[in-house]
Amino acid sequence: MLPPQTPLPTRRAGLLARLAEDRVYDLAVVGGGATGLGVALDAAARGFSVVLLDSHDFAKGTSSRATKLVHGGVRYLAQGNISLVREALHERTTLLRNAPHLAQPLAFVVPSYHWWEAPFYGIGLTMYDLLAGKAGLGKTRFLGAAATAQALPTVRVEGLKGGVQYWDGQFNDARLALALARTAATRGALLVNYCAATGLLYDGGKICGLLAQDSLSGQSYRVRARCVVNAAGVWVDSLREMDSEAHSAGGGKTVKPMVAPSQGVHIVVDRSFLNSDTALMVPKTSDGRVLFAVPWLGKVILGTTDTPRSDLAREPLAFAQEVEFILSESARYLRKAPTRADIKSIWVGLRPLVKPQDDDGERTKALSREHTVIVSRSGLVTVTGGKWTTYRAMAEDVLEKCAEKGLLASRPAGHTEGLRLVGADAPAGFSPVSVSKTEGPHSYGDEKHLLDDLPGADAWLADGLSEAMVRFAARYEYAVTVEDMLARRSRLLFLDARLAGELAPRVAEILKKETGLDPRESEFIQLAAQYLQIP
Repeated sequence: MLPPQTPLPTRRAGLLARLAEDRVYDLAVVGGGATGLGVALDAAARGFSVVLLDSHDFAKGTSSRATKLVHGGVRYLAQGNISLVREALHERTTLLRNAPHLAQPLAFVVPSYHWWEAPFYGIGLTMYDLLAGKAGLGKTRFLGAAATAQALPTVRVEGLKGGVQYWDGQFNDARLALALARTAATRGALLVNYCAATGLLYDGGKICGLLAQDSLSGQSYRVRARCVVNAAGVWVDSLREMDSEAHSAGGGKTVKPMVAPSQGVHIVVDRSFLNSDTALMVPKTSDGRVLFAVPWLGKVILGTTDTPRSDLAREPLAFAQEVEFILSESARYLRKAPTRADIKSIWVGLRPLVKPQDDDGERTKALSREHTVIVSRSGLVTVTGGKWTTYRAMAEDVLEKCAEKGLLASRPAGHTEGLRLVGADAPAGFSPVSVSKTEGPHSYGDEKHLLDDLPGADAWLADGLSEAMVRFAARYEYAVTVEDMLARRSRLLFLDARLAGELAPRVAEILKKETGLDPRESEFIQLAAQYLQIP
């Protein structure tokens, strides 16, 4: 294993050459989002041989479109799910400790406009503190009207009675996914993006691997593995259907869908609309949903809770009523009300809500009310549901299930509890820049010095984005396309879609020189335009 300060190269030709090798892996994972990457890292940390494939880029789907919060789940506390909240609070602290360059504490203030709101929410949030115990990030405080207005300078002051301040965490989701991938690679795992699972291999009716195809070249591969984990998020049912069809010659019964997708809309506006490093949270709006205004990387994310959705679009569009709701509700709490003209970027994340599964031959075990793991008759392990905060606990549950079913050897858990991710071991005196500031080299942690040695270290394409960062992404962070760079290695698409579109040609030029592959510039420019479409 290379020392942590030496990044592993991720040139695509080398990755595909390894994929073509004739070998049998202990574990093959389908899906490079939070769950799949967590499983791959945990398995590799236990000494298993691991390969992970994703049909698109790592975290391309749900895992790059989160609300950027590392949280215990205050609303689950209100529902009485104490064990779930306790687990999430523990994992929140673990994540912040293992990736301090990508995740930090964040204060929230719940403004109160009725006399009963502050004590009502304050009591629940105090219980939240008690459940966190030593893992707490800060003490819940009752604020007067003046202190609330000081914490939230743009909050509407007419009728303001006070507020409650509490603490949770915030993170850079796509870059955390990348850190998981790169950390797994240091433990020997092979991870390949843009390589789709196109079928499953069987031996005596039991899964023994999968078929894959490089989405860029069309080259096909046979990947043999003792265990296959389906961690494709909202798209898990596609692989389950493949598995079912392989055992239902003559038109047998297909599997029942596991996922009922919902979507969360996120509107990004200028920092001036909040003008604070403290987030605003409204637990109950006019129609009972949650509203939040969260500072993130120099901008503000406005959003609300999930809305049911019937399709599984890769680039889902916001519903007009959601945009109207977010803007109108924001106007009730912010003196400076954002309008459609103020939107810098608008993006949607799909969440895989799990449908109840009957015992129809698939041995089902709900490991928590948030995520579910099932094993089919042929041995396909499927995991879906859950949230970013508990990705590590979910991975441990998956490997426990694999061992229980005899698909993997039983090895002790806990290897990732204190495993700091790539970039986390900063030199003495390093202090991460606040996540509320414009993104820059701070998210590279102890790898920042490597950027300084690359061509273009001082050639800035935009605030927080240098030519060296593009080269680093191509050489060490699996980046192939302009979208990879501007959506997930840098978060510019999510922060300012118009600027991202303008930078596409120069980024494409650098990527092509580095990789020799088509960076798909025109596709990205169309995507950037979509992130500015306001229904």
